[in-house]
Amino acid sequence: MKKYTILMVLVLIMLSPTISYGQDWYFKPSANHKPATTEPEYAALLKKYDGIFIGETNKKVIYLTFDNGYEAGYTGKILDILKQKHVPAAFFITGHYIMDQPKLVKRMYKEGHIVGNHSWSHPDLAKINDEKAKIELEKLKMTYTELTGDTTMNYVRPPRGTFSERALKLDKEEGYTTVFWSAAYKDWVRDDQKGADYAYDHIMKRMHPGAIVLLHTVSKDNAEALGRVIDSLKKQGYQFKSLDDLMAQKALPKYFR
Repeated sequence: MKKYTILMVLVLIMLSPTISYGQDWYFKPSANHKPATTEPEYAALLKKYDGIFIGETNKKVIYLTFDNGYEAGYTGKILDILKQKHVPAAFFITGHYIMDQPKLVKRMYKEGHIVGNHSWSHPDLAKINDEKAKIELEKLKMTYTELTGDTTMNYVRPPRGTFSERALKLDKEEGYTTVFWSAAYKDWVRDDQKGADYAYDHIMKRMHPGAIVLLHTVSKDNAEALGRVIDSLKKQGYQFKSLDDLMAQKALPKYFR
C-alpha cells in the first residue's frame, strides 16, 4: 500500500503543470560601466512574457524609474528637478500612495510621466493566487483612472522584486509589461541615509548604456543628488527616455536604427 501511494504521488507530480516558485529579482553589475546582466533563466522568462529589465545596450540611453510605496516629503522636489531638466520618468505607485498623495499622482500624470502599477497593498504577487493578484492590479488601476481620467496603465513592477513564471504570465494576460531594473543601490532605508554625495557616487557607478534605473522617492539623498546625476550623465552623452520609447523601439526596431 505504501509503495502504491508513493507511485501515485509521483504520477500526479509528473502530470501536474510546472510549479513556479517565487524568486527574488537581482542584476549582476559589470565593471567599467558595461551593461548589467542577470541569471539566464530570468532573462529567458522575461523574454517569454515580454518583460524588461534593460534597454538597448549599444545606446547611451537611461530610463529613470521610481517606486512610491509611501511619501516621505521628497517626491515634489524630484518632480521639480525632472521638469527643470526635461527628463521623463516612470513612477510605480501603491494603493496607499494614491490614496495618501492624490495631488502628487495627478502631477506625475499632468507633467507627462508614466504612472505604473506597484499593486494595491504591496503583497508578494508570486505567493498569492491569480484571483487575488488580479484584484491587486485592478483596484490600483481603477483608482488611478478615477483620479486622473487616464485609462492607460501599461507597466507593472512586482512588489519587493519577487516574481514567478505564473505571476509574469498573469501580468502579460492583464495587459502589463513587467518592469525590473539593471541599476539600483540600497536607497530605501530612511534612517540610513548617507548624504547626497554617497547617493551620487552609488548611482553613477551603476550607470551603463540602456540602464533601467530603480530609485526610491523616500530617499532624501536621491532627491538631493538627482539634479547632479542628470547633468553629469548628459555631459557623458546620455539621453533620458521613457519606457514608452523603449517599448516602441522593441516593437518597431527598424525605425530606431
